[in-house]
Amino acid sequence: MMRLPKKDGLNVIPLIDVMLVLLAIVLSVSTFIAQGQIKVELPSSNQQSAPNDSPTALLSIDKEGNIFFDSISVDLPALRDKIFALDSKTLLKLEIDKSSKFETFVQVADILKEKGHENVSIATSQQQ
Repeated sequence: MMRLPKKDGLNVIPLIDVMLVLLAIVLSVSTFIAQGQIKVELPSSNQQSAPNDSPTALLSIDKEGNIFFDSISVDLPALRDKIFALDSKTLLKLEIDKSSKFETFVQVADILKEKGHENVSIATSQQQ
């Protein structure tokens, strides 16, 4: 009677397939991040993306932490009133200086979360 060779070891072919898929995903996402093309929006499962002709409001935070809503300087209570007055379909574009305190962004995010405003994008600049 002839014995078949016993297969010892781990089959690495499926592992290689998974690693190649993960590599492809990481490379494609990192390309978009490097070009500054990813718009960060709060997740929403049933809504479609906003059309380009939808109304837009601009919220800017400079490196000193001063907040500007449509180029008008506001404090947090006034900003809260302005955000609550926005229509939920209005796209709120955030322009935040990279040197500003993260705490200011968190305070703005808390106001947005409290209102439930999900139509938000964060402006980025392209790397040279």
